[in-house]
Amino acid sequence: MYALTLDQIQIFLAVVDEGSFTKAAKKLNRARSAVTYGIQNLESQIDLLLFDRTAYRPTLTEEGKALLVRARRIADEANSFRDSARSLASGLEAELTIVLDSMFPMPPVVKALTAFRERFPTVPPRVYVQPLGAAVELLLDGTGMIGLLQSQFTDMTVLKRFHMLTVDLLPVVAPHHPLAVFNGPIESHILQQYVQLVLTDLSSMTAGRDYSVLSSQTWRLADLGAKHSMLLAGLGWGSMPAHLVEDDIARGRLKILRLVEFDVRIAKLAMGGAYRADQQLGPAGQWMIEYLSGSV
Repeated sequence: MYALTLDQIQIFLAVVDEGSFTKAAKKLNRARSAVTYGIQNLESQIDLLLFDRTAYRPTLTEEGKALLVRARRIADEANSFRDSARSLASGLEAELTIVLDSMFPMPPVVKALTAFRERFPTVPPRVYVQPLGAAVELLLDGTGMIGLLQSQFTDMTVLKRFHMLTVDLLPVVAPHHPLAVFNGPIESHILQQYVQLVLTDLSSMTAGRDYSVLSSQTWRLADLGAKHSMLLAGLGWGSMPAHLVEDDIARGRLKILRLVEFDVRIAKLAMGGAYRADQQLGPAGQWMIEYLSGSV
């Protein structure tokens, strides 16, 4: 059993796919006797008959049918191994790691990854999603090769960066929340009476710093999905990326608040791509940077 070879698996699959030993031999460019011997040797090693030879054409036995799925899996893995080895030998990365800020919209990321899969099928992407400074720290410590981040955190000489898009932030609240009754601008002294749901993280970059906090009562959350759920439940008010709540607003599950202090300075969030200036990107990483920056 330990002497099983990939060649035997390939002969087995060729006979199955071609329907005969003769056609399999032609496909493999071998003598028919070599194919016959290969199957006989394989059957002897596993102590099972793979083909019923009593008919004009060989047909799979029940045991052969059961092993066919595994044989194809072995062949596919071997092909993947070969392709990955060739890619690595040519300097291609083993994987592409991307750090994504939780505020970053997914459609352009999905579009980029779809194109990336077509261009580099042997390089699997690994995507980390973190809020605020935590996302930047993953880029700085080398965990991620490319970051799609809030631009306010990437203004440092160790990073090369480029602008990609701007995210609109909307202050929203559930329709059954007390603040929902206000149709005009809401003054700060009114906001002080209600809990604001604030996105936070555990990174040193944001320690002791607040962003767009207008209430003295805050619940701090390190997950944007949890914040969204709590807003829908009416546990507080808070700002959210427009692309994540536009459907809730259209369906009446959330209402936009008009806040006196919520001006353009905190209603727009610049997002961009970044990578470490001292890091040598491989072909896949360089292609992704060029694609994201619009060069491809």
